Amino acid sequence: MKADRRDEHKGTSGAGRPRDPRIDAAIVEAVADLLVGIGYSNLTMAAVAERAGTTKTALYRRWSSKAELVHEAAFPAAPTALAAPEGDIGGDVRAMIAAARDVFTSPVVRAALPGLLADMAADADLNARVMGRFADVFAALRVRLEHAVARGEVHADVDPERLIEIIGGATLLRMLLAPDSELDETWVDQTTAIIVHGVRA
Repeated sequence: MKADRRDEHKGTSGAGRPRDPRIDAAIVEAVADLLVGIGYSNLTMAAVAERAGTTKTALYRRWSSKAELVHEAAFPAAPTALAAPEGDIGGDVRAMIAAARDVFTSPVVRAALPGLLADMAADADLNARVMGRFADVFAALRVRLEHAVARGEVHADVDPERLIEIIGGATLLRMLLAPDSELDETWVDQTTAIIVHGVRA
């Protein structure tokens, strides 16, 4: 998808004018294509600008760094794994595991994640900005867990952040240990069973 260089001035020149969504879409698509084609380490803002048919100035007007731009392309929307009605914490956990599986195994995320994680680890401010995009799903999970505790369905000491770490960590480790294997529904069911029921007989 190419965007005419002239279009970027329609939405971004002059204080207070809205950005041109066509430029935004062209940039994000270019990043996704380049990530899969050449990888995170070889991706540059200049290459993105050329592929999108715009300028580096337009990129930096929208995103402050390569890492933030890559995060936008890899995770265009925050996860919304808790869309089902409340009342089944096992179903909620399974939905989160399946959503993590679907997100992390996409070709764009597979290409982006190693380099993006390294950049986030080296930049606390970047880490906070990126993680802030997931604030809504963290809050929704906390509310669900509080309600499940009130129903007697979940132990009171289960922390939502730790649960998210376990789910995300299980997915990432499986990808690292067996990068060519599929994370199928059986894997989702087995991981759900371990989290929901534990390992004690």
